Amino acid sequence: MNFGRPLPDKNVTPLGNDPFPLTNLPPPEPIGKKRRTQAIAIVAFLVSVSYVTWRVIATLNLTVWWISIPLIILEIHATLGFAMLTVNLWDLDGLTPTTERTCTESKIAVLIPTYNESEEIILPTVAAAVSMRLPHNTWILDDGNRSWLANLADDLGANYVARPKHDHAKAGNVNYVLPQINADLVAILDADHVASEDFLSNTVGYFDDPRVALVQTPQDFYNLDSFEHRDSYNEQRLFYRAFEPGRNRWNAAFCCGTGAIFRKIALEEVGGLATDTITEDIHTTLRLHRHGWRTVYHNEVLAHGLAAANAEQYLSQRLRWGTGAMQLLRKENPAFVSGLTLMQRISYLTTLTGWFDAWRSLGYILAPLVVLWTGAVPIRASISVFVTFFLSALLVQRYAMRRLCRDMAPQGIATVFELVRMPANLKATLHLLVDRQHSFTVTSKGKTGDRRKRIPVPVLLWILIGAVGLTFVWTVATLLKLTPLRYDVPWLAYGSLIWLVVNGALLVAAIKRIRSERFGAERRAAVRFDVAAPACFNNENVSLLDVSLTGAKVKVVSAVVNVLLGDQGILLFNLGEHTYPIKVVIRGVSSSVATSGQQSQVLGVEYVPGQTRARAALALALFQTGLQPIIEPGSSMVA
Repeated sequence: MNFGRPLPDKNVTPLGNDPFPLTNLPPPEPIGKKRRTQAIAIVAFLVSVSYVTWRVIATLNLTVWWISIPLIILEIHATLGFAMLTVNLWDLDGLTPTTERTCTESKIAVLIPTYNESEEIILPTVAAAVSMRLPHNTWILDDGNRSWLANLADDLGANYVARPKHDHAKAGNVNYVLPQINADLVAILDADHVASEDFLSNTVGYFDDPRVALVQTPQDFYNLDSFEHRDSYNEQRLFYRAFEPGRNRWNAAFCCGTGAIFRKIALEEVGGLATDTITEDIHTTLRLHRHGWRTVYHNEVLAHGLAAANAEQYLSQRLRWGTGAMQLLRKENPAFVSGLTLMQRISYLTTLTGWFDAWRSLGYILAPLVVLWTGAVPIRASISVFVTFFLSALLVQRYAMRRLCRDMAPQGIATVFELVRMPANLKATLHLLVDRQHSFTVTSKGKTGDRRKRIPVPVLLWILIGAVGLTFVWTVATLLKLTPLRYDVPWLAYGSLIWLVVNGALLVAAIKRIRSERFGAERRAAVRFDVAAPACFNNENVSLLDVSLTGAKVKVVSAVVNVLLGDQGILLFNLGEHTYPIKVVIRGVSSSVATSGQQSQVLGVEYVPGQTRARAALALALFQTGLQPIIEPGSSMVA
């Protein structure tokens, strides 16, 4: 089914204003650049190993082992982490991309599991799914038993299923419908992930290889004002555009929950989506690899979803993912189970043990506090020797990390986000010690409140910033000889004080981001797209300012402005090559302003309920990958 959208220009950045326009398949990395990055990584690893070896042999002060041993463990852990990072990011071109397909003999089912998402979230997902190229059937799997969703499915040409028993969350929802569908390939899209028309045509070619069980695509997001987006940084970009492609080299790419296509017989062979953990995606992939199946990561954004809008959603996601990782380490640890290659084990362990990096972050915050309160000297070396070795290792490792991450992880803001998620990650890792059932918590999307309100900061961060401030006062007082403590090695005290101040600045930045009113409760049910387009309201020319799936904002300029709250009418505007008429009701009117003898008003309009097909067509124009919602003023209206 097609609602009449124009074919997209594949050279246009999706959604118009993404600061990370990495949507198409990236070209292979120049061989010279790749070899230089690999050489720098090897040098950095050797320097790091040399540094920690020197630290262990020549500088440990075991008279204060309670601080010197934990400190060297942190440094060794950092070196091991760098080694695993190098392995995963060694080569991002370990796969020859498939070619685009215009036809296929495979029967395809597209599954959209949903629980409590609003119509504004689900509608564009379903509209895009049924409109994808290549023959397929779209299924809405409703764990919320909502009659309006059944009607929406019928209006848009999708199948609707509501199971009688709601166990095992998303995995159980998918597993329930698998025996009912006649398909060779099964694609899974979360309820908030809007696919491009090329989602199937650009990925099914991999299944020509009968050993391929899974093709995963990147997750990318259309709400660019989310908590995770910051200027030139998007936290998940590094994972989806570098780490996952790097796993193709080792046949270790894993499912990420949405934007994935499975071979149905392979999924059935491992018992469907795994239900033993709350991270069914990576757990299911592990079982596929254990059964000898191959997986593929297709590094092209073919769907856009909703990123966590605020810190509460962000931390809830990380807690769930981290808890699932700990469950997997307990139940089916890739270090010990049969059927995996060595590099698959390393790839899985890199992901699963990465959650413990939060303990290293905590340790680096606590270490200068301990030194400055006790006067302990954990390092036996002169300042010139230590600074030379330490800075050499630090700078070369940081430079190598930047090169390995392909400049997608600026170290400053990346460290701030490490501290933001630290409380959730610490809590998640503790579940490794507790073997109990954990429920799957769906991340709230769309409207979460009626007004902006600041998100509470995790107590741990308040404790740490308080401890840093108190320690700073204590240290200054000690240096002024106002306390009974004396620092036997002054340079170590001054170095720890600098370290303390840096930690304090990073903690302040993390708290500030969490507390920002910009990332408070979401008042909007749907994401609004800024546009600048001519439109008509009740046959009067107006200017369109922004559009969403629930309403729009328009500017009226005329000699006489006569509109009232509650008035209804037809809003007619065009995006791209098509005109979109929709019934609206006025919900807000700004105060009029005189302009050249005329009156101008800004109207907030809400779409009249229903109009499913009209809103679906609008959704395809606003969300469809390849289309650009920002229309230049002066575009012609089609009456």
